[in-house]
Amino acid sequence: MTKLKDWLVAGLVLALGRGKPPRPPREGPRIVAAGEPEPRAETLLLVLLFLATVAAAAFVVVYALDRLSHQTQWLGLALGSAFGLLALACLVIARRLVVTEELTHPYPEPETPAEQEAIEQIVGESGSRFTRGRLVKLAGAGALGSLGLAALVPAASLGPVLDTDPFYRTPWRRGRRLVDEAGNPLHADSIEEGTFYTAYPAGADRELIGSPLVVVRLPPGEIAADRRSWAPRGIVAYSKICTHAGCAIALYRKPTFAPVEPRPALVCPCHYSTFDPADGGKVLFGPAGRALPQLPLLIGRNGELRAAGTFSGPVGPSWWGVRMGKART
Repeated sequence: MTKLKDWLVAGLVLALGRGKPPRPPREGPRIVAAGEPEPRAETLLLVLLFLATVAAAAFVVVYALDRLSHQTQWLGLALGSAFGLLALACLVIARRLVVTEELTHPYPEPETPAEQEAIEQIVGESGSRFTRGRLVKLAGAGALGSLGLAALVPAASLGPVLDTDPFYRTPWRRGRRLVDEAGNPLHADSIEEGTFYTAYPAGADRELIGSPLVVVRLPPGEIAADRRSWAPRGIVAYSKICTHAGCAIALYRKPTFAPVEPRPALVCPCHYSTFDPADGGKVLFGPAGRALPQLPLLIGRNGELRAAGTFSGPVGPSWWGVRMGKART
């Protein structure tokens, strides 16, 4: 416990810059007149920077919770407040804490080392009103750092970052029946070729991303050899969630012109990702980056369709790490 305390104290000292040797005073006369300290303005600046940090942190918290009502409005209020408070802090610095002077002509372009040193001296002497410079720097770094973090956090919306487990777990397991929207079991004899069926797991939550299926029947000889055991009597089942952006597979293409549409296909109408039901859901066209997950089937004693296991891959839209996981029950 003592060592931890020592480390924390050492880190605080380094952050505040207490270990730095004092800068030697400049020789020669001042260019900018020394300003009177403004403790109230400096305190106001610290308060504004602290509030900006809190507002930016609130944006991250509201974004992470993802269950608040009117979340978009709260996000806008938090981020807008952070930028507004930071702008007010800059105004306080410019109007109250930086020594200014009026000139009748602009500064010349720096051409010699002496002129460059004079400009550096002016910049350094303009902050003579600050009495808690290190603390102000620390508060400013905290405000800017939290705003930078708030700007980066929305990148998490490009794909799952922390809670990825729901994308791998599905309600399907061996023996679970397929039912229709009314809860009636699907029988193998009732599945006709050229017809598109939607199915759900019996006794499970239909709102889960891994629940809905599309079921179609194909001639058994057209199904890829390595997936024929998954398709009793040519009946195949796939996830209804497109692997591109998570839209619903809602169209079943039946060939009408062989040169263009040589075989049946499952189509997402949103971005026209097209999948081959006869070849493990392989992508035939569109932006989808991986095959549609297939569910192996078996036929029960009463002719009911049942799952023979879980999906061939993760269900739902693709993200950078989707290929590293497998579907689980």
